[in-house]
Amino acid sequence: MMNQKIETYLKDIHGFTLKIRKNEVPKKSSELGFFVLAFIHLFPLGSAFGQELPPIQLDRPDQTECSNITPLKYIQIENGFSIENVDDEHQILTYPSSLWKYGVNEKLELRLITEVVAEKFNGTKSNGILPITLGFKVALSEEKGILPKTSFIGHLTTSKIGSHVFRTTYFLPAFRFTMQHTLSKKIGLAYNLGVEWNGETGEPTYIYTLTTGLSLTKKLGCYAEIYGFIPSHSQADHRVDAGFTYLITNNLITDISGGVGITPNAPKNYLAFGISYRFKTYRN
Repeated sequence: MMNQKIETYLKDIHGFTLKIRKNEVPKKSSELGFFVLAFIHLFPLGSAFGQELPPIQLDRPDQTECSNITPLKYIQIENGFSIENVDDEHQILTYPSSLWKYGVNEKLELRLITEVVAEKFNGTKSNGILPITLGFKVALSEEKGILPKTSFIGHLTTSKIGSHVFRTTYFLPAFRFTMQHTLSKKIGLAYNLGVEWNGETGEPTYIYTLTTGLSLTKKLGCYAEIYGFIPSHSQADHRVDAGFTYLITNNLITDISGGVGITPNAPKNYLAFGISYRFKTYRN
């Protein structure tokens, strides 16, 4: 049934394309609308035209980045909507945070992070786009015995490309090593170690994460995690979180998560929901 549907769409799209080449612009908006609708339906179904890939792997909803690389010539978009209560007078709403990834080859992916936020602090409200982050992930080694699968992530957050209210004095570099172990067919262990800067001082903040994931069914998974930030000259900030993921198709997944602070200087709590998908950028 799906193959027949795809074949019909392709025939109609091919006919539409021939009209464009002959400068025969459609006179009816319904014909153009059909083309757009067909494109929307087909574009995310890239795997339908080629070999089926393993299920999509995410860098969310936990704070631990995974070691997997986005498949060759695929675009993967990971969207998250969250509300974080830093304290009684400080709340941050993200709607959404999006991680855009492109698989260059089996070892390298390019990354772009965009975040739209609304912040309320001591009665003052600010909203807009945070400075855009550019980066990459490169695979370093595969899992072998007790040695973990390992990748390296490098990010550079721009200081001025974003809403004026959220601009920083300096660029914000960040990097981390991502490691993961397969403990069994249903249980995995992953952890990150890295460093980041805040854009206002030269003081580095060290990052750690540790998470364990469990496959409850073929589609439903869960995780629990501890993570934190350790500034060079101030008190460490430690937190915990947990959540669930549900695989709708191999290319589409949704998630829900929440967390609380452990130390007094950590945010009180957060709640997040996400939806992520991937599609290929070529046709066989």
